[in-house]
Amino acid sequence: MVNIAKFPTYFDHNHSLNMKAAVRQQYGSPEQIQIKDMPKPILRPNEVLIKVMATTINRTDCGVLSGLPYIFRFFVGWPKPRNPILGTDFSGIVEEVGSKVTKFKLGDRVWGFEDEGLPSQAEYLAYGEDKNILIIPEGLSFAEGAACAEGAHYALNFLKYVKLNPESKVLVNGATGGIGSAMVQFLKSQGVHVTATANTKNMDLIQSLGPEQVIDYEKEDFTKIGETFDVIFDAVGKSTFGKCKALLKENGCYLSSELGEGIENLYLPLFTKIKGGKRVLFPLPSNIKGSMISIQKMVTEGKFRPVIEKSFPLEHAAEAYSYVASGKKTGNVVFDLAK
Repeated sequence: MVNIAKFPTYFDHNHSLNMKAAVRQQYGSPEQIQIKDMPKPILRPNEVLIKVMATTINRTDCGVLSGLPYIFRFFVGWPKPRNPILGTDFSGIVEEVGSKVTKFKLGDRVWGFEDEGLPSQAEYLAYGEDKNILIIPEGLSFAEGAACAEGAHYALNFLKYVKLNPESKVLVNGATGGIGSAMVQFLKSQGVHVTATANTKNMDLIQSLGPEQVIDYEKEDFTKIGETFDVIFDAVGKSTFGKCKALLKENGCYLSSELGEGIENLYLPLFTKIKGGKRVLFPLPSNIKGSMISIQKMVTEGKFRPVIEKSFPLEHAAEAYSYVASGKKTGNVVFDLAK
């Protein structure tokens, strides 16, 4: 049994109303996820009660589920998950407001994100008004609102660490993912020359995002194209600095969304900085609220729209997680709780 007394913000033994939620009690595989009745959240004075309409299933969610790499457990709970309900992001409708809430009202369409885990893969969520929560931009569906969070946030954090101008040449490896598809759009909004890699089935999709060149990595090795770049973003973490080094200009930078072989992307930034010349950068993501504000602005200006491949009902959580963990998804995969 889950000891719900350990989670006073979200649960109360005396609260009679229940909700459906995707739950796991230990770190592990998608097969252990259960859809269970859990008590609806109890509001604190500074929180809003959100009827969740959509959440994504993303790489961060897979880390929250599996607890891998092990360093992840220091953020989401050691030795067991801090919270039994899965999730990292949400979009939904404000259904109730706490007594001290002033920034939101009933009926507001909102979205939010926490990269250390959030019990959002459930029918309801209680969340502080001063946390990472904003109004969904006009014209976006709930699915798109949720899909604006994780991948786009990480893409923006990469961009904060490099200096680009319209003459810059950037390669995005893995443009079909949530991070990569956002990265291409953000780069094009800055007028940068972009080369992207994609699989065969998504060539047209990625070309529609505006890059000057799209390489089909199933037919061609992008490391052999004979061009050089100011920056290489490995948005899927499936290459290495060693493989990409020849593609970088003299003072070019390589950034990856993963720790790399033997967690090399944690120590190579220091070694390459000392050596000089071509460098590895591994920015730790920060300031989620700041990213959300920037994303909201770009959506409003028509510079960004999240890519969504498919949606699942919450009851198919194990299947959805297995699909995302396979590494075959395009853009974002969403739980649709509106049905």
